[in-house]
Amino acid sequence: MTDDVAIRDRAALETTSARELALDCAAAGIAAARPRRVVRESVSVAGDDLTVGDATYDLRDYDEVVVLGGGKAAGGVAGALETALGDRIDRGVVVTNAPADCDRVAVREGDHPVPSERGVAGAREVLELADDADENTLVLATITGGASALLPAPADGISLADLRAVTTDLLESGATIGEINAVRKHLSALKGGRLAERAAPAEVVGLVLSDVVSDDLEVIASGPLSPDSSTYRDALGVLDRREIDPPAGVRDRLERGARGEIPETPTEGDPAFDRVSVHVLADGMTALDAAAEVARDAGYEPIVLSSRVRGEAREAAKTHVAIAEEVCATGNPLGAPAVLLSGGETTVTVRGDGEGGPNLEFALSAALELDVDDVAIASVDTDGSDGGTAAAGALGHGHPVGYSLSARAARAAPADNDSFGALDAANCVLRTGATGTNVNDLRIAVVE
Repeated sequence: MTDDVAIRDRAALETTSARELALDCAAAGIAAARPRRVVRESVSVAGDDLTVGDATYDLRDYDEVVVLGGGKAAGGVAGALETALGDRIDRGVVVTNAPADCDRVAVREGDHPVPSERGVAGAREVLELADDADENTLVLATITGGASALLPAPADGISLADLRAVTTDLLESGATIGEINAVRKHLSALKGGRLAERAAPAEVVGLVLSDVVSDDLEVIASGPLSPDSSTYRDALGVLDRREIDPPAGVRDRLERGARGEIPETPTEGDPAFDRVSVHVLADGMTALDAAAEVARDAGYEPIVLSSRVRGEAREAAKTHVAIAEEVCATGNPLGAPAVLLSGGETTVTVRGDGEGGPNLEFALSAALELDVDDVAIASVDTDGSDGGTAAAGALGHGHPVGYSLSARAARAAPADNDSFGALDAANCVLRTGATGTNVNDLRIAVVE
């Protein structure tokens, strides 16, 4: 897999120079977060010294080097580690939905965003490998966005059906990723620091591609290598706050945990973390910086509005449009030509039965709000699938009426959460296929 990102049917999307630049920025942002590029820039071997970020590990100190983990970028990271370490890797297993060719690491397929039986089987192999590790083992743990669903490891008393049901309800409720993971961590044998528990006393080096706001290690992939500050009581609070009636097995486990009948997830100071170090190799800023460089090279002034945008996608779109219009009208916060950039993770509270995700809903809402012709907006999920659709995101450029979509249809689509259908009819959908990475959302507004 190369670092380049191909946008399908790109010629049909490039109807204006602003749209062309928006696509250039989106492709560059995704490419910058591809795992082979990220690992190549952060991991190296010189003699017997393995360097990860600013830390160095003497390979002579270990009897065995093992790679394990999961997530959308896990296959790419495993392949890049094989390139760097070669036959120094003894064995390994990762679970992903974007398979890669590896020689020494077994790559298993799982499913996202709702966990599956094959994901359970892959997670079982990961835990078996962690259980086999001892104090003379170096574990290179690749933890990337999407691992919460791709590495389902139901705790005692929890079935896969239970996990699927509560995950779907949480996703449709508009819950934040932190809320979703607080629940998932307390239904898992792997999340919330439990993978670190299973691998102890091995030396564990976490290689993380972050898909969450602020790179919170507790939240990324539900924090399998990190101390957990959430509790069973917190998980119950999420379900109550989001008005979710979970399966009986889920409610029973969480209530038993809240009563102290089941051990909590490991917290700060637990000996399970004595030999664990975690390195964030890429995050949302990785994509934003690359997009900004493309804009600058094209003669536009880029500005990163925030890497931490969250909340309802349709409301975030209104704010971005307002800023773009301000640039046009007053030259604030900078003058045109300009490119406004943001990252983070917006959500959609599902009320209808249409097809779409937060980036598609953002793009449609932005197009409905725009009342100027010299602004193009793109919003993409860097993993290549927005809300489980076949689209990475979409472009918005003025009112969708200009793209063979009636005003009535365009304005009805958000109420049914059918942003994909509306934008696809308007030839605004952006498709990349699975990108093999995930550093969350990337939004670009080009102001001519």
